[in-house]
Amino acid sequence: MKRLSFADPDILLVRYDAATIQRRVAELGQAIDRDYAGRAPVLVSVLKGATPLIADLARAIEGPLELEFIAVSGFGHHGVARLLKDLDRSIEGRDVVLMEDIVDTGLTLAYLLKVLRTRHPASLTVGTLIDKPAHRLADVEIRYRGFEAGDAFYVGYGLDFRQRYRNLPYIGVLRPEVVGL
Repeated sequence: MKRLSFADPDILLVRYDAATIQRRVAELGQAIDRDYAGRAPVLVSVLKGATPLIADLARAIEGPLELEFIAVSGFGHHGVARLLKDLDRSIEGRDVVLMEDIVDTGLTLAYLLKVLRTRHPASLTVGTLIDKPAHRLADVEIRYRGFEAGDAFYVGYGLDFRQRYRNLPYIGVLRPEVVGL
């Protein structure tokens, strides 16, 4: 299997290089440390895309924390989301930080927040590496934002197109003809 690089013809440009991502993730970790000083929040990673983010973010947080994982199908063509993998333990009475890789329309995030609120956490906040507000359809509050990005198809650092490109150490813009735009 070929190792992807910036020279890969599918990548139009590198939007955020690895060093920029690591600096921003460290800043997010510091913000979470400040906000949850003396407490142990539960970081909930939305699989699969947020996996690199949650791994780096957990290392950037100096205070105690717990990790949990959840997976949801997107809304897709049928307009229905469903839970594919649930949390392994209760979040009742806990401070929860839900971490997404990218928020575009906000519909999947709104669905996840609705599901998690039924579990009665003490608090529930949201973070995302990439925020694309141009297409927002659901009103969702994002407390921890890595980058606000324009309208493009981003891949790398967990973000994929048809399960490819997740392993790129940077976030690049996929050529429109690859996506079929």
